[in-house]
Amino acid sequence: MTKVIITAEVEDSAKWEAGFRSHADLFRTMSLKKAIQFSTNDSNEVAICGEPDDLSLYLKILDSQETADAMAYDGVKRETVKIFVLDKELAL
Repeated sequence: MTKVIITAEVEDSAKWEAGFRSHADLFRTMSLKKAIQFSTNDSNEVAICGEPDDLSLYLKILDSQETADAMAYDGVKRETVKIFVLDKELAL
């Protein structure tokens, strides 16, 4: 299963988290079925990790106006968003 990590700076991490938690329907359209893991810190930085079933669909919806509107509502500083598709593995 492909994992995607997204990091960003936000205006206020508590406000961001409240908004983020309200977008479950949007996340389901992105082919996410498992729980999304996320974290915030005192510097108003956030990181989320999801496992989409369909990476192409996930990235398409991530780039949509609906997602941009949700990010704006949540206070995401769009210019700081970084996306990492985990495509390498180190076997132990």
